[in-house]
Order: sequence, then structure tokens, then C-alpha cells
Amino acid sequence: MASPKKVDKDGTKAVATNRSARHDYSVLDTVEAGIMLRGSEVKSLREAQVQIKEAHVRFENGEAWLVGMHIAPYLANATHDVLEPDRKRKLLLHRGELDKLRMRVDIERLSLIPLSIYFKDGRAKVELALARGRTKGDKRQAIAERDSRMEMDKAMGRARKLGGHDA
Repeated sequence: MASPKKVDKDGTKAVATNRSARHDYSVLDTVEAGIMLRGSEVKSLREAQVQIKEAHVRFENGEAWLVGMHIAPYLANATHDVLEPDRKRKLLLHRGELDKLRMRVDIERLSLIPLSIYFKDGRAKVELALARGRTKGDKRQAIAERDSRMEMDKAMGRARKLGGHDA
């Protein structure tokens, strides 16, 4: 679900991350976009009541929409303004960025998926990834590469420690 809030050096507060995205997809490029939210959705987002694991971007009528993101209703909200938790939300991008992303998605057969949601200067932002889906074999290969890289780093660390004591 959502990770705990963490403030980075540049003033961004991470609200939620899609941890399985880098496992299921090969990320080729990332882009930042704003999210159009209504009413109490911002308060729910600030409390990290959001899930983006099943979310993806869909292009309709020249606009980008984030589909499948679940924002839980804000509990202290009045009953007259209850929003649908799974509704699609418009992404705020410049026309040039939007056209370039749509062209790459269509031509290269890529997916546009959210990696994380955060607040930057008080505004909700989403980090989107242009990604290609991995097969089961690709996932196994990526895990093997990661494990071998970790083993190599450990071995180099041990070698540095041993080398430092002899001098």
C-alpha cells in the first residue's frame, strides 16, 4: 500500500511508491506530472491513504488519465461530498510532453505506469515511467543480475576492509 512519509532534500514528501513496478517492467524513461484532484482527495493523499499498484495511464481525447489509482475516502469529510475512490484522474502535462509520450507509447508499444506519488512545493505530483513489460524469464534474469551485483559489491567491500588493516 503506501510507504511512510519521507521528506527529501528538495522538499518533496513521498506518499506512495509502486515497489513492484521495477520488478514487473523494464523502466526506460521517467517523467513528472501533476494530478488533478478534488476536495478531500488531497487530505487522504497527505495521510498516505492511496494505492497505485494497479494504476496505469490511458490516453483519451488528447488528454492523459491515471486509471486504477485508489484514494480512500477522507473519514472526517461531510457526507455530501463523497468521491468515488477508483475514479480516473486527469494528469497535468504540457502539450508537447503529452504528444511525445503518446507517440512513444503507440509506436514502441510501451506502458506508462506510476512509480510514486509525492508532494512537491505543496502540489501533488506523480512520477510516471515509460516501461516495457517483462516476461517471467526476464524477471528471473533481472533477479539473477541483481543478486550477482550484490555479491560482487559484498566481495569488494570485504577486500577493502582486509586491505585497510594490512597498511
